[in-house]
Amino acid sequence: MKRDSNPAAEPVSERRYQTAELVDVKCDHNRGGRRVHDWLQGVVVQADYKMVAIQFVEDVYLTDGWMVPDRVLWFTQGSSNMRPSVKRRVRVRNSRRRKA
Repeated sequence: MKRDSNPAAEPVSERRYQTAELVDVKCDHNRGGRRVHDWLQGVVVQADYKMVAIQFVEDVYLTDGWMVPDRVLWFTQGSSNMRPSVKRRVRVRNSRRRKA
């Protein structure tokens, strides 16, 4: 008997992420005052052979709605919700700086 190939069961890429790498993560976050589930740029702060910790500048939320206090989400190394970032980090303007 021949098995049908299931695209959902195909393995994800075996790319390994390293510390300080910029990545895009599909997660719940705020955009324009509304909570959205879309891609957000973050930086890898910890990585080993199995897991990756991503830290964000904006607030991120768990799937059940709770805000993550340290803005760090954990993913497996081969997660389909994570990809290398193609754009550079946008600098957040420092509002405390005096204008001349």
